[in-house]
Parts: sequence; C-alpha cells; structure tokens
Amino acid sequence: MKLNLRQIEVFRAIMLSGSISGASKLLFVSQPAVSRLIAYTEQRLGLMLFQRIKGRLYPTPEAHRLFVEVTALYQNVQRVNEVAENLAENREGQLRLSCSPSLGQSLLPRAIAQFRRQFPEVRIVLQTLIPTVMQQSLLTQQVELGVAYMPVDHPSLAWQPLYENQIVAVLPKGHPLAARGRVTVHDLAEEPLIGYSADIPFGILINKLFGGEHAQPEPRIEVQQAHVACALVQAGAGVALVDEITVAGPIWSEVVTLPIIGTVNAPVNVFHLELQPLSRLALAFIDVLHKLDQRG
Repeated sequence: MKLNLRQIEVFRAIMLSGSISGASKLLFVSQPAVSRLIAYTEQRLGLMLFQRIKGRLYPTPEAHRLFVEVTALYQNVQRVNEVAENLAENREGQLRLSCSPSLGQSLLPRAIAQFRRQFPEVRIVLQTLIPTVMQQSLLTQQVELGVAYMPVDHPSLAWQPLYENQIVAVLPKGHPLAARGRVTVHDLAEEPLIGYSADIPFGILINKLFGGEHAQPEPRIEVQQAHVACALVQAGAGVALVDEITVAGPIWSEVVTLPIIGTVNAPVNVFHLELQPLSRLALAFIDVLHKLDQRG
C-alpha cells in the first residue's frame, strides 16, 4: 500500500494549513517530522505534491485531485464516528421483535410505547407469530427477540423469564358465577367452555389445569389463541380460561375475571439466540419488559 493513514493525515494537514509549520501545529509534531513524512510520501507515490515558490508551499494539480479523495475519506470517517456515537447513545437503529398473537394485543403494545418514550428515533418491526414460526425467525436472525409463552426446545435458543402470568376464568358480565370471589375448574365444567387445541402450548396448560387431557370437558368452541377466546366471551358465546396478561386492559369491557383455585401459570419469556450477543437496543427493550406492570 503506497499510502497509509498517517501519510494521509499529514498530507491533509498541509493542504488545510498551507504550510509545513501549520501542519506541525495541527498534528502536534515537529516541522522536520512533517517534512520527512511528506517527502517519503511523494517518493512512494512517484508524484510531486508540493512546490516551494518564493518561500511558500503550493500544492500541485495532482495534490488538489488527491485532496478531493482525502476529503471524502475524512467525511466517511466522521460519519462512522457519528454512527458509533448514535449507537452508543441508542439514538438510532432498528429493533426487530416477534411475539405470540395474544401478547401482540396486550403486553407488547404497552412495552413498545414505553420503549419509544425513551428511544423515539429507533425503528421497531414487530411480527406476531405462532411458536414454531417464531422459533425459525429467531434461528435465522429475522428477529432479535421473541416474547411468548412457548416451550424452549432448541439448543441454540436462550430465554429469560418475565412474568408468572396466572390462568384465570373469564366470564360474561352478569354470569351467575361472576358474583363469586373465585372459582374452581369444576365450577366451569358444566358451562359452555371455549377451549384450545390440545397440540398448542396454551392448550397443554389448560389440560394440566383440569388434571389431564381426559379430565377436561369437551369444549363447545375450540380456538387457537387466548385473545380470540376473550372476544367470544365478550360476545356471550361462553366462558374461557385465559392468561391474566391477555385479559388485562380496557379492551375487554364486558367480561369478568375471576381467580381460579389451584391455578397454573402460563409463564411469559423472552427468547434470543444463545451464542449471539444482544444489541444495546435489545437489552434496553428487555429491561423495559422486566419493569413493565404486566397487568396494565
């Protein structure tokens, strides 16, 4: 390489200051050191960069042409420094997230709103995905974080617990059981139950709550997602077992929530790649999730 960064720096200093002495002051080095380095640079390039006329130093046309490229280089270096500073201060960037559909209507909107109050210039991409698709999105780095209640069954994924997230009973307003302080699953067994597919994580949890797959009453309506069950309860189609995060908030105004005796949890976790360091933005978002009141 004919030019290194130090030679470029000295050449630029001479062009800016117009003299060897001026360059030495800019760079805090001696004048002989500047003279030696620029002479060596000219030798390496096979070009005369400066001519001394009547005691003054004048750049050659070749020097002016080279200076155009050097100026562009320094502008790019300045841009790199600005980007590094912005990243350090979380002033710009993009955060790609995924979550289960139910959490996309409850927890994640509030978390993102809180995060944007701290980092308004950051672009956020949120995908609502079923667990298997979310797992693939994490493994292929299409998203950096996934938030869900799903099992961890891949060695390349790490997870952090966020909330215990109890299962509660959701009934229409005015339902006879609504006057009770709490219920058991057996109280709901004779009701028109809105249930879940047995092959999804939430369905497995509900089976566990009833004591096993064969102990669970046959649901009158079967759905895939907890927020759909809430919508059906609100419409008066039956009763449902739903996690407390999904049912929290003002959207379900025509339902009553009751704690269940002997309930189970649908723990909410945040997932990411095991061996991939998290970005500063991802760490900041996880911190927001930990501090957020999950029940609204």
